[in-house]
Amino acid sequence: MNSNPNKRVLLIIASGLDLILSAIVLLIYFGLFPVDISGLGIPRWIIGLVGGVWFAGSLAVLVYQLTRTE
Repeated sequence: MNSNPNKRVLLIIASGLDLILSAIVLLIYFGLFPVDISGLGIPRWIIGLVGGVWFAGSLAVLVYQLTRTE
């Protein structure tokens, strides 16, 4: 049995969840969710940078897995 399709489905699910979590971090950074991030002791721009890189990486993996041909 070929485990490659199962691995692909798991990568799609994992990158989709990563995309959702990173989008939540970016929405918090932009102030659309009522969460106070200034109390964490981390500069605001670092949270935006981490959220943006995380979002771009997970989007790239998801798009690649969805458009890859067998």
